[in-house]
Amino acid sequence: MAAAQLIWETGDYWLTRLVFQRALGVVYLIAFLCALNQFRPLLGEHGLLPVPAFVKQASFRETPSLFFLAPKDWAFTTAAWIGIALSILVIAGVADRRYSWLNALVWFVMWVLYISFVNVGQTFYAFGWESILLEAGFFSIFFGSRLVEPPVVVIYLLRWLEFRVMFGAGLIKLRGDPCWRNLTCLDYHYETQPMPNPLSWYFANGPEWTKKAGVAFNHFSELLIPFLYFLPQPLATIGALVTIVFQALIFASGNLSWLNFLTMVLAIPAIDGRYLAAVLPVRAPELHAPHLGYRIAVAALAIMVAGLSIEPIRNMLSPRQIMNTSFNPFHLVGTYGAFGGITRQRFEVVVEGTDDAVISSSTRWKEYEFKGKPNDVTRMPPQIAPYHLRLDWLMWFAAMSNYYDYPWFVNFVAKLLENDRPVLSLLKSNPFPDHAPKFVRAELYEYHFANPETRKRTGQWWSRTLVGPWFPTVSLDTPGFRRILQQQGWL
Repeated sequence: MAAAQLIWETGDYWLTRLVFQRALGVVYLIAFLCALNQFRPLLGEHGLLPVPAFVKQASFRETPSLFFLAPKDWAFTTAAWIGIALSILVIAGVADRRYSWLNALVWFVMWVLYISFVNVGQTFYAFGWESILLEAGFFSIFFGSRLVEPPVVVIYLLRWLEFRVMFGAGLIKLRGDPCWRNLTCLDYHYETQPMPNPLSWYFANGPEWTKKAGVAFNHFSELLIPFLYFLPQPLATIGALVTIVFQALIFASGNLSWLNFLTMVLAIPAIDGRYLAAVLPVRAPELHAPHLGYRIAVAALAIMVAGLSIEPIRNMLSPRQIMNTSFNPFHLVGTYGAFGGITRQRFEVVVEGTDDAVISSSTRWKEYEFKGKPNDVTRMPPQIAPYHLRLDWLMWFAAMSNYYDYPWFVNFVAKLLENDRPVLSLLKSNPFPDHAPKFVRAELYEYHFANPETRKRTGQWWSRTLVGPWFPTVSLDTPGFRRILQQQGWL
């Protein structure tokens, strides 16, 4: 009886489980919507990094995915729609209404579908929050229906996941950029982060003390607070609430996909359901004890996670800590972290096209505007998160290197020269709506937030300075460019 109570506890976590699963369902919904809207132009049969070519070279054992069976656009679209439908069932409370097996099946199918996208997604799905979402979704398979006593082991496994996300991020900062130790990282981060939002400019131009206080609060929230998750109530709830406030502040200051939203969701399992009941007056039904097979499955899960936790613990204790790494192809019990290094300058790749037949000093170049990343200096940074613009994020990385390191960019230019509709759907605007451009190039600019005086006088959010060419001027008839496209099978 005592052993069973270590695994199952009645009452306090019933509402916790209900709120957590609904909230995680929202994150899954966003993820599948991203797949529906972006997977085909990025990774479809005629995408920038086509999955059919990838699965011919990759091993199913190393990157298991349903799309090895059918690397087709119709399969990608169908899987995304099924994921959307199942996410809605979770959010609406249909999946866990009566049967634990049905709830488990829904979460299992969502996990299988999403890992199928991630494991063939290549660089466009190589983000830490993909693995965090998959791990949280896998644990949710074992939560049972709303009529079953909530398994406290699963509650603690989710707290262990949140601990690794938060504490791993804190450690990587202490071991990384010295600006985290001298409290100056936020002097740069608001401006140089992957995708600023409407409030980033205000955070960047705030008083100096707010930036130092922000770094100090970061260390407090990531290095000390996570230990509260495992302490008795109300300490665990206090730790969860501090985490939610901390992540909400980060969410308000920039577009980091669904990372901050997901981290807030992962804090919910540390909240005592009695406190949630004060806000959500939902009464628990009469709860039933789970059957023996279900208990065995949860115990087996705990043993598996304990074994898989050895590598993440070693990584966190290592002076050579790595971040955002999965130690198995199923993205379970990984190691996480963010912004161990902070860039001091912001560079942007500005893609331009022209329909002039001959290139000269008087050629009229028109810029392609992206949905999220800065281009037009007069445009207010948009609010994108918790949605994820994958191409825009990769453009941020690309600007810190050269196009040789990002072979998909060559195919991207080719798609622009063809006025490819799926790829153009990833952009905010197409300066050539009636016909394809004859030439495309990319220039590198250094961007800075406009100072308050300039902002007031001109309305500009940014100022920028041309650094130089980043990608050469090409047409579909440029010999070297055409040869690369043919070698890669893109033409």
